[in-house]
Amino acid sequence: MEAWVYRRLKSAGAVLVAKLVSGSLAYDDIWFGGRTRNPWNIEEFSTGSSAGPVASTSAGMVPFAFGTETAGSITYPAARCGVTALRPTFGTIGRSGVMSISESLDKLGPFCRSATDCAIILDIVRGKDLDDPSSKDSSVDDPFLVDITKLTVGYLDDAEMEVVHVLASKGVKMVPFKLNYTVDSVQGILNFTMDVDMLAHFDEWQRSGEDNVYEAQDQWPTELRRARLIPAVDYIQAQRARGRLIKEIRESFTVDAFIGNATEWEKVCLGNLVGLPVIVVPTGLKNISDPPPGGSRRRTTITTGIYAPPDRDHIACL
Repeated sequence: MEAWVYRRLKSAGAVLVAKLVSGSLAYDDIWFGGRTRNPWNIEEFSTGSSAGPVASTSAGMVPFAFGTETAGSITYPAARCGVTALRPTFGTIGRSGVMSISESLDKLGPFCRSATDCAIILDIVRGKDLDDPSSKDSSVDDPFLVDITKLTVGYLDDAEMEVVHVLASKGVKMVPFKLNYTVDSVQGILNFTMDVDMLAHFDEWQRSGEDNVYEAQDQWPTELRRARLIPAVDYIQAQRARGRLIKEIRESFTVDAFIGNATEWEKVCLGNLVGLPVIVVPTGLKNISDPPPGGSRRRTTITTGIYAPPDRDHIACL
């Protein structure tokens, strides 16, 4: 079965040049043949699970590549490897033909060399996938027509202030900002949702003992065993709390966009539960900590996240 996203790209003239590795069953950067490394610093790993796509894009081997995210699998590797990546609004890109973990969380998104490339690719692959009930025939406004001087962009306490100053110098109105919500245990809601949904997909895989040959026994095999102990009532209560969270976040979104750390776990969980689009943008490089005697060309990337309201992906791509 050809994935929806591949069919869309092929119809636009794109040429498939590689199928790139993912962390096993979309978890981390460990796979059947080894582990994926960060091209900017080969002594550290890429994180995952979209390990192959991010490393290949970062190394300049491909102009763009697609990854998936349920809980950080686009944002974390993009931040680690220093590439621009877009996690779009939930439902913007059809998912048929792609392995599923959680139908209410899974998203596809591009790793690119720039935000401009992300916007172009998104415009090609967005749309209603008849084999994915969660997808929608959404329109994406042209980000190149937006007058940034008319935007109000918030910045969180953990935002890179250099980025704030650059945007302000371009005429963007920058204001301090905080997301207000009363729902507790955002991280727990995501874990309940993801693990139970994943177990439903891979129940037979675990019951048959096939998980005994999984590369990292402390990852999915252990998580899925814990998921069997989650009572149905707790799962339902978590989904009710998720509904309240979505409502509260939408109501508190009083700016056109906000910037902040792209990999802080609370925001990763919140963004995925609510379906917020975020673009991860590299903003610089710094020396690695504890370099070897004589120095090193290895670097640590600096990134920021630009978050927009649902269905306002074009604002994130500015």
